[in-house]
Amino acid sequence: MTKNIINARVTFKKSPIHVLERFSLGDSENAYKSFKDHTGLSECVILQTCNRVEIFGSGNNFDREEIKKTWASLSGLEENSFNDNLEWSQNSDVYEHLLKLTSGLDSMVVGEEQIMTQIKDSIQSAKKLKVSGESLNTLFDKAIRVGTRVRTSTGISKGSISVGSMAVKLAEENVDEMKSKKILLIGTGEAATLVAKSLKKRGYPFFISSRTVERSTSFSKTVGGEPVDFNSILTGFENYDIVFVATTAPYFLVTFERIQKALETKHSGMMILDLSNPRTVDEKVAELRGIKLMNIDQIAEMVDKNMRSRIGQKNSAEEIIKEELPVLEATMKRLEAEPIVKDVFKSTDAIRVKELEKAFSMLGELNDSQKKIIEELTKSVAENIMSTPMNNLRKETEHGNSDVINAASKLFNFKKEEN
Repeated sequence: MTKNIINARVTFKKSPIHVLERFSLGDSENAYKSFKDHTGLSECVILQTCNRVEIFGSGNNFDREEIKKTWASLSGLEENSFNDNLEWSQNSDVYEHLLKLTSGLDSMVVGEEQIMTQIKDSIQSAKKLKVSGESLNTLFDKAIRVGTRVRTSTGISKGSISVGSMAVKLAEENVDEMKSKKILLIGTGEAATLVAKSLKKRGYPFFISSRTVERSTSFSKTVGGEPVDFNSILTGFENYDIVFVATTAPYFLVTFERIQKALETKHSGMMILDLSNPRTVDEKVAELRGIKLMNIDQIAEMVDKNMRSRIGQKNSAEEIIKEELPVLEATMKRLEAEPIVKDVFKSTDAIRVKELEKAFSMLGELNDSQKKIIEELTKSVAENIMSTPMNNLRKETEHGNSDVINAASKLFNFKKEEN
């Protein structure tokens, strides 16, 4: 029976950070034990970052519902929480997904480097705990090699920029001594996450606010920032020098009247960067003295210029993945033949050794040199006889010919170990 590779994931693509954080699996060692004990997976690798929680698994008889049930139990969630958030992939789709991950094509910011380190740490942890095996070890090692090739040959990791990092860069260009300023971030979605990451990377402390304290607190634990009450910021903009607004509110949160009132007690100017779509900062605030306003269209235009200059790198990366994917597929299929090949060579060698001992006893006195010549001869004969059919078995397996695997199992009386 063919061993399948699966991937179950909750990522930023379908779930905002405050939702994604709820799917965290907590202690990896305990999570690994639960998945191995209850889901039919014989191998497992868990990848957890602030942008994704992913389970890679291998098994003959895995159970999707049990994977979901086990995950829900570990996260303290109801199973229906997965309905709008969980994505599944199997076999070739998993290989392509992992190649894109290692190459930086599936990150919030194309070419982001941190994900490669996180993937390497995940597979090393799984190897150390002995929860991954030949299938996942081979898959991850090959994918890391391809990802390294993509990054080196295309330069896709150099100069990566997002709406969030561009907004922070603009703030740096317009505000002196930014580390001494009070920075506020409103929102906990994708754009807010990119701003928070960029602020944190540059060492700028900031406050974070959202509609509920729970969201702000969850966001701060995952990405950074000090949570502040939403209502207090709406009436207290005078407490901040730089305000990043990244929400999905259908109305203006930052109004002309609120900023006008803030300036009555504030003795310095304020920079406001609106990353919301639709906009949630009233453009009229730009008319107020001391206010510098940048909106999402202006910021996005600068990011687009950067991305247009990098489109060739992205295309080159995708071409390399397209070229490497069939090679990886063949490698993974070939693994199906290896247990039979190893078993056949082991059985053949056992027979060879047994018959060799009989021959030595029948030949009588032989010196060590003579014994060595005879032993090497028997090894060579056995290997030459078995190499051709075993290599043909491997080739057929690479092409997905499962009938040959089944036939070889019967011919050589091979019984595959179950999970």
